[in-house]
Amino acid sequence: MIKALLQQIDDLLKQPKSEHSSLAIDGMSAAGKSTLAADLSRKYNCNLVTMDDFFLRPEQRTPERYSEIGGNIDYERFNTEIIANLKSGKTFSYRPFCCKTMKLTEPVTLIPTNLTIIEGVYSMHPYFTEQFKYDLTVFMQISETEQLNRLKKRSPLLIENYIKKWIPMENRYFNHFHIKENSNFIIEGNERV
Repeated sequence: MIKALLQQIDDLLKQPKSEHSSLAIDGMSAAGKSTLAADLSRKYNCNLVTMDDFFLRPEQRTPERYSEIGGNIDYERFNTEIIANLKSGKTFSYRPFCCKTMKLTEPVTLIPTNLTIIEGVYSMHPYFTEQFKYDLTVFMQISETEQLNRLKKRSPLLIENYIKKWIPMENRYFNHFHIKENSNFIIEGNERV
């Protein structure tokens, strides 16, 4: 499936309207979204924005927000700082959120490239995709067993949070908004560029 995705990206970038094309990579935690996005970003020398930079700030972390399907991300700020600016095709800046300090960091400037990759769970949230259509979308999946094995290696201290909170929230989002079914490509988490 990676080969088909690469061909589709190549074809997209050959089109006359490809000045500011976009690709979203959504899917299960630990399925390899970040790895695929980084590989593609290097291959196509393009911008990469990660949804991890848009986790909820402390004041947003309310029971009401967490009960909202797809509410585990600052989709309002992402819409204002990323989506609105992607549409403009101009250089812009945004401020990533740092989970360690629980604060916004210094601004990151993005100079437009032919392709911008948006990577991470909630990247296909309908809050912004109803007004901005990605040119290509990918859903990455992995078996639940492999997902837990990878998460235990990557974040052993957070595994209980993943099991009890974050994975169920992601699954509600995937199912409610039909994220997988609405994706152009479904890629298994062990495929590589």
